[in-house]
Amino acid sequence: MLSLAAMFAVLSYASPASAELKIGGDAAVRLRSEFNDNEINNVHQDNEDNLLFQYRIRLKASADLGSGYFFKAMAQSEENNAGKTLGGGWSGVGNNNSGAYNIEISNFYFGRMMECSHYQIGRLPLNSFNNPIFDLTLYPVPGAFGTSTIYAVDIPVATWNFDRVFGLNYGTKIGNDDLNATLVVFDDATGDNNSSASGDGLFNDGYLLHLAYKTTLGDVTFEPQAIISLTDGNGLTYQNISPNTFGANATIPVGKSKIGLSGFYTVCDDHKGSADVDYSGYLLRAKAESGPVMAWVDYNRTVDKTASDVTYDNLFVWAQYNFKVHESAMGTFSLTPTVRYRASGADYGNNVTTDNNQLRGELYATVTF
Repeated sequence: MLSLAAMFAVLSYASPASAELKIGGDAAVRLRSEFNDNEINNVHQDNEDNLLFQYRIRLKASADLGSGYFFKAMAQSEENNAGKTLGGGWSGVGNNNSGAYNIEISNFYFGRMMECSHYQIGRLPLNSFNNPIFDLTLYPVPGAFGTSTIYAVDIPVATWNFDRVFGLNYGTKIGNDDLNATLVVFDDATGDNNSSASGDGLFNDGYLLHLAYKTTLGDVTFEPQAIISLTDGNGLTYQNISPNTFGANATIPVGKSKIGLSGFYTVCDDHKGSADVDYSGYLLRAKAESGPVMAWVDYNRTVDKTASDVTYDNLFVWAQYNFKVHESAMGTFSLTPTVRYRASGADYGNNVTTDNNQLRGELYATVTF
């Protein structure tokens, strides 16, 4: 980590002819209390409570190359440290004080900003914390990852996919509105290229097209979006599928506060390969922000008819309060108590049900620089 920071510092002062490299970032520690409650047919299973000490550092670099050309990057850990699958760049304390924190290039992209348009390519940040369209697209049906189950709620793309994708983005102004299109390279199915079974050759990888159109209706910002599968992709639960997702985000100002509303619907009905995949689901979000307070509620419901008729329901609440302990032109120090609650259930028919509920109380201490 120190070597990487030193390299950035050297590059930023390399020569007068070089682009100025700006360095920033944030560092945080998080104290998390976690309470799990699992049931099968209303019978309690083994439930676990835990207290976790976690930490994260992110280094951000940007360079203005002139004439609108730019470069940006962020480095953080993308490893499962000390046997702990935390995701999101977070690491935890291991047994016998074990565990290293390895910094990797998490996202990077370069391109050009022009008066009415822009383009950029690389590992692009998604801002999925505030936009759940990728959460529903990638995790409509709960899937196992190690010892954890991932749901469409509780920011799974920011946590497990590190909030970035590799792709090519182009945006342009249409009057006062913004149109953005991103070609996403979702996966590389190299093992199937030009196989006798598929015969798809060069285009047997997973490609998505993400479209977003941001406009204003009075004081309301409205952003319809779509994710369209151009080829088959491999998901966490099912492989070789082509889901499509549609919906919108809306932001409504209320005095000095704002209300956010989101609604997305995903569908996949594929009849190829060794099994037919048939599911559909939706995710609804209501969010409120007022000064240091932020809270939102998610509801997700997915019906999966692939093997049998299974219905998944997820309710999620996130609430936090941000205390600014110190703020200056050089950086900030803040404390953020946070509550995260998820209630998840599955109905398999024939009177078979499961419930998986989780409550997390967290305290973040964060510095930005």
